[in-house]
Amino acid sequence: MKIQLEKAEKFIFLEYFILSPGVMWDAILEILERKVKEGVEVRLMYDGTCCFSLLPHDYPKEMEKRGIQCKVFMPLKPVLSTSQNNRDHRKILIVDGKVAFTGGINLADEYINQKVRFGHWKDTAVMIHGDAVMSFTLMFLQVWDITEKYLDSFENYIVKDLKKIALQSDGYVLPYSDSPLDDERVGEEVYLNMIHTATRYVHIMTPYLILDHEMLDSLQHAGKKGLDVKIIMPHIPDKWYAFWLAKTYYEELIRAGVEIYEYTPGFVHAKSFVTDDKKAAVGTINLDFRSLYLHFECGVFFYRNKVVKEVEEDFSQTLKSCQRVTLADCRNLAWYKKLVGSLLRIVAPLM
Repeated sequence: MKIQLEKAEKFIFLEYFILSPGVMWDAILEILERKVKEGVEVRLMYDGTCCFSLLPHDYPKEMEKRGIQCKVFMPLKPVLSTSQNNRDHRKILIVDGKVAFTGGINLADEYINQKVRFGHWKDTAVMIHGDAVMSFTLMFLQVWDITEKYLDSFENYIVKDLKKIALQSDGYVLPYSDSPLDDERVGEEVYLNMIHTATRYVHIMTPYLILDHEMLDSLQHAGKKGLDVKIIMPHIPDKWYAFWLAKTYYEELIRAGVEIYEYTPGFVHAKSFVTDDKKAAVGTINLDFRSLYLHFECGVFFYRNKVVKEVEEDFSQTLKSCQRVTLADCRNLAWYKKLVGSLLRIVAPLM
């Protein structure tokens, strides 16, 4: 990431759910300030939940003093409104319209294991080059322009000769975004399509497992068909209540033939799907109601691309550090965890 930032000549766009001062952000901020002095346009947007505990309310003004255009996505307000549920959970970095990053990694020290919160932090991200970067540029500008009187001219930020600078690639790279303000469940549809079309295996990493009926039924059906369905979850959770709720799904999934593993060294924050050595999806979308229905999200779908193999290799390496959950483990779970988890399923759509 830092290497690409150093190469910036025209613009840098950053959009993140979490931004917290520390080793990671301080190093990036130093580069951004330097780039501003070189004439590079820098825009920063972060979700309003950061203002609650991580950043001062006047942080955008501080950034503006440093030459960085800055916005807070939907600042938290003491007003009862369902719109407060619609958070910007995306993680996007774009450099000159030529390179883009996305995945589970926010701009905070725990994401690079400089700060230990829940054991070892396991995450994933992808860097893409070429025509696909344009999709991320448009995603960013569309949200940025919501509060603008005059819209940006997108043409100013689109590189027209990307084919000349793009890396040689194979297959397809398809970025996508998901909004809670329309009737399209893009994130869930991508995952469901991968599960339904798989013929050999479905391998998933997710920090949360809070499933609607359709996703639960699809995973169970895949397991009953005899597919190799594996899900890697954290062993040390960041939210105990979400973890206890996730465990209420374990037994019915295992009985259907789905194998569930927990990452013994700590916390899995990765959001990745890979099937049959043909398809993979990496992005910001968790397997829970918030990501699938309430948040602004994004991801990249890979088809018959070399990245698919890399995602599967990453899954296989992570699996070596996991312990398999058995039916006996489910039965031996403390009664109060089962009770609380079952009660939480009633309000699962809000979690």
